Amino acid sequence: MVKVLERCTTAEGAGPGLGEAEATRLAAVFKALGDPVRLRMASMIAAAPELCVCEITPAFDLSSATVSHHLKTLREAGLVDCERRGTFVYYWIPPQAQNILATLLTTESHHP
Repeated sequence: MVKVLERCTTAEGAGPGLGEAEATRLAAVFKALGDPVRLRMASMIAAAPELCVCEITPAFDLSSATVSHHLKTLREAGLVDCERRGTFVYYWIPPQAQNILATLLTTESHHP
């Protein structure tokens, strides 16, 4: 019994898995996408080269302040980037987030 416990406490044979930094980064992504509103927003933005906040806001029955809060959360997680142009802010998916979102937001059904 002791040999089994000793063997189980060693790192030998363990797969590479995620490093601490990568796990922390991905946890922030999953936390940001864990809210249905933010998931829908990310999906909308991912479906276009870029979207103006004026195109995002009407899709939700939320105040503009709440929409801004959700977009800020997505931005802080690195899932969207933005630029102010005059009075409007435009959002897009940055290159480093495209693969993550493409995998997570695929709308194809994988069920028979």
